[in-house]
Amino acid sequence: MKEKRVTTILYGFVLVLIIIPILFPFIWMLMSSFKTQVDIISWPPKFIFKPVMQNYNRVFVEQNFLQYMQNSLIVSVVSVSFSLLLGLPAAYSIARYKQKKLSVFILVARLMPGISFLMPWYIVFSRLGLMDSYVALILSHMLIALPLVVWVMSPYFDSVPRELEEAAMVDGLTQQSAFLKILLPLSGPGVVTATTLSFIFSWNNFMFSQVLSQQNTRTLPIAVYNFLSYVEVDWGAVMAAAVTIMAPAIVLTMFFQKYVVKGLTMGAVKG
Repeated sequence: MKEKRVTTILYGFVLVLIIIPILFPFIWMLMSSFKTQVDIISWPPKFIFKPVMQNYNRVFVEQNFLQYMQNSLIVSVVSVSFSLLLGLPAAYSIARYKQKKLSVFILVARLMPGISFLMPWYIVFSRLGLMDSYVALILSHMLIALPLVVWVMSPYFDSVPRELEEAAMVDGLTQQSAFLKILLPLSGPGVVTATTLSFIFSWNNFMFSQVLSQQNTRTLPIAVYNFLSYVEVDWGAVMAAAVTIMAPAIVLTMFFQKYVVKGLTMGAVKG
């Protein structure tokens, strides 16, 4: 019993050491969003203070933040939807027909830094008159989300025995129907994982929006620039905006947490 108690205490101590560095920046950001500018920059830091709502008032009342949120939601949902629509059949094809060259090509596209695509995207969309449009942002976000969907889902489809599909086709289903009615339900955790990770990437993306969007399609990460100037940085509003941006991603991750963990671990074991 004594050894078990010591082990539990050590485990808790190590767990606290790991959690504190992870949670501290978010807790600090959340606290600062309710502080005045004076309290934020005061030294030593104030952990006991009178909360104020003026930072969130500047975010939602003085700035057109709801419009930015709408733009982010449209771009994220549509880009993830199209990535799933194209990526799931591609992952199935790679898994079933062992298309190694295609999988390597997709991996290379996934590993390349996104900034290397910015200049070609900018030239193409400028010539087509698509700058400051949802189309430009959606296509650019799919450049990362689509390979992510393919590489998350390929191990799942590869792990499903062919006999299940063959039995379904013997019963009268086509290969397409077997894919929709057999493989996708069995690979549910993987689909949830790919959807969640792709959405978080798109929601938080800064680089593509910085170059390809302007006033009409500006997304949430770009909107933070409204609180930065040459004279000063409105830290309270920046923190409030950051909390607003992070909240949907945190809620989505917490809601699908068990599916995401299951999806990542099962994909790793099955692949």
